[in-house]
Amino acid sequence: MIIRSSRELREHYDELKPGDCFIGMLGFRNIKYRVFVDLLERGIRILPSAISQTLSSSKAAQSHVLRQWMIPNTLTITGRADLMRTINIYNEHNIGPVVTKEDRFDCGFGIHKWDDIEAVYNHASLNANTYPFVVQPLISNYTDIRAIVAGDYCEAYTRENQYNFRMNLTAGGRSRSYKLNKDQLALCHDVMKRGRFPYAHIDILVTDNGLNYVSEISLKGGMKGAIIDRKKLDAIKMGILEKMGGQEL
Repeated sequence: MIIRSSRELREHYDELKPGDCFIGMLGFRNIKYRVFVDLLERGIRILPSAISQTLSSSKAAQSHVLRQWMIPNTLTITGRADLMRTINIYNEHNIGPVVTKEDRFDCGFGIHKWDDIEAVYNHASLNANTYPFVVQPLISNYTDIRAIVAGDYCEAYTRENQYNFRMNLTAGGRSRSYKLNKDQLALCHDVMKRGRFPYAHIDILVTDNGLNYVSEISLKGGMKGAIIDRKKLDAIKMGILEKMGGQEL
């Protein structure tokens, strides 16, 4: 059985058997991850994968699972003890200004710049609702790239904003087409393989000395600077999922 909507999944939830497949983004709001566990334990296949859906919706989860491809010393902060350990690490490496990313904010709205890690600690200690979040060293000079990879389709564009360190186009940035080199393409495919992403919108940070780091990854994202339109891209994505579902039956 292949289920293609949340409504259909709810209707047939108790009937599902090992090998059955759900194609789509899982709903269930506040119990989503408990439902993921239940479906996986029962042998139900999920497309896109449960891990890709989990990473796509959480920057904190991304920084925990994909940190080897991110800026060195990118850390997931889940509580005050994590922050205290991070203070030691950052001071040991003489890291000054830092950036934090709120877990579930998009479009640059959850990105903050701080003078040092102590400023982050002082703020977070007074607000328990801050956790979890991501902290990483600030890199001042870099090229911000959005790559869209879906099967054989791949395109990329830069995002620039001379008045804001947040390069997101929704924050007032501008875009221009960009050709990924082989190292950047390999980076995209490595991260997608680790997170089991069938397709992805990947933000890459390229330093002035040519180092490539993943900033974020998502199953869906803004396309303001893309050549392809969303309808065509969604059709490509659905074709990938349908092919995967049919191959695994």
